[in-house]
Amino acid sequence: MIRRLRRASVFAAVAAVAVLAPALGDAAAVPFLAAAGLAFFGVRDGEWFETLALPGDREEERLYGFVAFALAAAGLALFASLPRAPLPYEAFAAAALAVGCGRLGRAVVAGRSTDEFSLVAGYVAGGTLGALAGQVAVLLQTDGVGLANGPSLVEGLPSVVFLAAVAALTAALIRSLVFDRDAHITVILVAFAVWGFVAVDPTVTVPLVAFGLAVTGALGYVSFALGTASVPGMLTGVLSALLAVVLGGVGWFATLMSFYAIGGLASKYRFDEKANRGVAQENEGARGTGNVLANSAVALVAVVGYAATDHVGVPGALFGFAFAGATATAMADTLSSEIGGLYDGPRLVTTFRRVDPGTDGAVTWQGELAGVTGALLVAGLAALWMPVGGAVTGGGIVVLAGVAGMTVDSLLGALIEGERIGNQAVNFLATLSGAIVAVGAAVALGVGL
Repeated sequence: MIRRLRRASVFAAVAAVAVLAPALGDAAAVPFLAAAGLAFFGVRDGEWFETLALPGDREEERLYGFVAFALAAAGLALFASLPRAPLPYEAFAAAALAVGCGRLGRAVVAGRSTDEFSLVAGYVAGGTLGALAGQVAVLLQTDGVGLANGPSLVEGLPSVVFLAAVAALTAALIRSLVFDRDAHITVILVAFAVWGFVAVDPTVTVPLVAFGLAVTGALGYVSFALGTASVPGMLTGVLSALLAVVLGGVGWFATLMSFYAIGGLASKYRFDEKANRGVAQENEGARGTGNVLANSAVALVAVVGYAATDHVGVPGALFGFAFAGATATAMADTLSSEIGGLYDGPRLVTTFRRVDPGTDGAVTWQGELAGVTGALLVAGLAALWMPVGGAVTGGGIVVLAGVAGMTVDSLLGALIEGERIGNQAVNFLATLSGAIVAVGAAVALGVGL
């Protein structure tokens, strides 16, 4: 335990050097290169080696995990210090400290608990605090947001907190999907994710950030406790919900959460019976990252596009329709599969001949009815709280998109799923189809433009 805590402390200390990047300028990469060189050439055994060694390092007698992390930080520092560099120093600092302090937070919690949710919470908390401190330290040295003066501090702090939370959640998610010695991969991906949101420059308010962090964190715990999501799936859902509420608003959040909540519960509904019939969701109904992203990726791109409306020159309403159409498709498809799988006599959507339950592309009237109901629910929420035009016309477009996307999912399942592509690819293509149908119908009818 002591070695794990010391190792995490060293990673965090090296990451903290990122806050000196603005002052070091062209030499910003030098400290990280020095740390990498010292670890690679100078530490081959002894107490320091045993402290810093990650799984696999002892067999190879090299601190490859630590060295790779330091070299990744050096590369990002060099990229950030180039003339007219597109990577802001604050994005670099947020990424480095989200990973370094996240590891430290997890190590601190590990001394008291082995519960996976607690360990992840420790990582996210430590990463958020580290990324927050890193951004503030960098911005105080630059003209970025001007956090040195009082009014600018109040104005810019919500965005800094939001970016810190995004960095920590992204780091925790990537860490759950890679090996412990792959911190270099994590810090690079987090840096580019934060850079993207800095470029979008969304309007972030204190109430939305506070609401987003509190509610998404609580819902993440509930989803994990109920077994509707694995740890990576939970982190993906929390990050997705945070982006929806901060970049879109409460209406976007409620629309997306309706799918997460109802879809997750539908997967657990009469699970044993569906398992006996061979139609149950894998992993005992707990949805992983791949499943969550397959159903939510299109919607997330839409909400980021909505936040960047001023940069892309596309009406915000079209992004709203894309978001709602994709979410309605995900809801309709999930309910049609989870409810329809409980009934006998499914028919293949392309030929209408009877097939066995669980056959790709098979549908039942009960499942189709459940899917339409799900699309109606999403359409109602979107019509009330999202920029999709009037309740009747806008809501009708969303229902049409949801049913169309659900049908595309069934057709793809019958025609190409299995040998050519998997279920997650089919789900993604279906939600993309729902988004396209919604946008196309909105443009054709001139709704929200």
